[in-house]
Amino acid sequence: MGSLCLIALFLSCLLLFLAKESFSHPLCNDLTAPFNLKKPLAFCQFNGSVCCNSVEDLELQKQFQELNVSKSCSPLLKSLLCSRCDPFAAELFRADSESRQVPVLCNSTVSSNKSTQTLAEIDFCASFWSECQNLSVANTPFASQAGDGGNSSTISETWKSSNDFCKTFGGASDESSVCFNGQAVSFNMSKVNGPSSSGICLEKLTNGSYLNMVPHPDGSNRVFLSDQAGKMFLATIPAEGSRELLTIDETNLFLDLTKEVHYDAELGLLGIAFHPEFLKNGRFFVSFNCDRVKWPECSGRCACNSDVDCDPEKLDSDNGANPCQYHSVISEFFTNGTYVKPVEVRRIFTMGLPFTSHHGGQILFGPKDGYLYFMMGDGGSKGDPHNFSQNKKSLLGKIMRLDVDNVPDAKAMSGFQLWGNYSIPKDNPYSQDNNLLPEIWAMGVRNPWRCSFDSERPSYFLCADVGEDKYEEVDMITKGGNYGWHYYEGPLPFNPPSSSKISNSTKIKNPIFPVMWYNHSDINQKEGSASITGGYFYRSSTDPCLYGTYLYADLYAGIIWGGAETPVGSGNFTSSLIPLQCASDSPISCSSGTEPSSSSSSPVLGFVFSFGEDNKKDIYLLASTGLYRIVRPSRCNVHCPLETITSVAPSQQPDSSPPSPSSSKQLYNISVLVINILVWCSLLVVR
Repeated sequence: MGSLCLIALFLSCLLLFLAKESFSHPLCNDLTAPFNLKKPLAFCQFNGSVCCNSVEDLELQKQFQELNVSKSCSPLLKSLLCSRCDPFAAELFRADSESRQVPVLCNSTVSSNKSTQTLAEIDFCASFWSECQNLSVANTPFASQAGDGGNSSTISETWKSSNDFCKTFGGASDESSVCFNGQAVSFNMSKVNGPSSSGICLEKLTNGSYLNMVPHPDGSNRVFLSDQAGKMFLATIPAEGSRELLTIDETNLFLDLTKEVHYDAELGLLGIAFHPEFLKNGRFFVSFNCDRVKWPECSGRCACNSDVDCDPEKLDSDNGANPCQYHSVISEFFTNGTYVKPVEVRRIFTMGLPFTSHHGGQILFGPKDGYLYFMMGDGGSKGDPHNFSQNKKSLLGKIMRLDVDNVPDAKAMSGFQLWGNYSIPKDNPYSQDNNLLPEIWAMGVRNPWRCSFDSERPSYFLCADVGEDKYEEVDMITKGGNYGWHYYEGPLPFNPPSSSKISNSTKIKNPIFPVMWYNHSDINQKEGSASITGGYFYRSSTDPCLYGTYLYADLYAGIIWGGAETPVGSGNFTSSLIPLQCASDSPISCSSGTEPSSSSSSPVLGFVFSFGEDNKKDIYLLASTGLYRIVRPSRCNVHCPLETITSVAPSQQPDSSPPSPSSSKQLYNISVLVINILVWCSLLVVR
């Protein structure tokens, strides 16, 4: 048995080192979504969605024709030029803020220190050198890397050998990218990723109801919680299985904005976000609604204005409030090292709201670019009658992207007509479409309610968008993307009410349809309504059968869906309901009361307001009946073949004092590696 386990450990290490899994999704080189053409491209042959229009295709054809290409090199060069049209061009060119001119060429001889690096199956780089080394560098994508002699030299004269050439342009697929092998990017369709568990096991930690949960940036087991009324708390999460409650001292608030926040059905403290350098600069941001009648400092321009052909004086009052009586606000706060009594530094953003609903309000920092993303709904009223979501001069129905690190001067603020103290990232979509307000990153959403970046694949930015009549949806947000509202709801056309200023016959170019959705009639027929609550990709080791699944819920239904991407990296998702159970040793009964429950049961969640994630990547449900954590499946007798049999007792777990951010990350990575080895070992021993 011992030798068998050693073999298993050896094989598990090989699997970890050799596993090849592309984590890309369709995205063009300029970070926009690919689109479908009515007619196929004349030069670059692609089926389905592409990243080039007919004009760009013609330019590539002219570039190819102007080059003196040998017969053997011709198909290789054509495929390389056309790789810019590939729907996965962003991954091929490794695009972040800037893109390469040449895609990463598959090279089977590449070496790397990355444990997950795998060799390319096709050595396209060596083939290209062999057939195209006499190609003049001038007017090719290679010119940017050729230096001063690039205008007259050939490829072989510039890089001397295949090894030098492929050292510059070659690479292999790894856990976060793909390489170009001369063909369109494709995936193994037999690859399936999704929830393999028969259910989700929950434990209830407190009866308190919260709207936002953000892990402490120090990497510890502390989290920030806030309620809709305007109170923000710092709490310590107890170890899983310890049967300890999450306790909050209501008298010791981290931040109290109840005097500034206007709290109502869809109004209140809606978002919190900590600066990526919070541990150094103490900066954090809060998104909330205020009432200018009750708070004089609540003042800003109205989103209904002449720029969008809207007159606030012609709008009726809504739920007893006048147009733009309520505002959406983002404020920046500072706290010193003791984390007490934060003070407001400046007002980042203020905008008056035409109606009393659909305000989004969540704020997030992009994990790679460090910019602040702000989710804003269409402003309210049935069917978006003023078509704010499709109006490029309106910030309603948009995902915004702001630079809060560079405060603009008066000239810059006047030139852009900004709504507060922020700058505009230079690569925002307005740089390609001067009709767009510069803050806009994406448009055509109705009421984005809870968005998240995948912690392992930052290009996966998913937002749940609340529907109106029939469909709730989850969208993959991309630069400059238009998600269709109010011409589309979910996957189908939407018929605006007769009061709408825009007829439903108006068409928009290349609407991006949701990656997941559900019909109102499919759930909660008793209430007769639905409202989606977005969640996270599950990345914790606590329930390995959920790993890689996107979890989301419905406000009214008290149920959870798991979205599985099949194959991984394709952007194609299928969803299924996942049964919920409550652990028999939950600190609080999931049904009612404050005593531990005596048996496993289906939890009574009430309204599912939001999801949370801690520094261990454990996922939490923030519901009207309390705060719930997803725990080990075995605690509910849920079958998960990947779960380790042994576990560390809470009393034997390491001290939970805050480690340094770097050491916390290293410990987490090591723990995941150890767990994976044990899982494979146990599985192989059983077999």
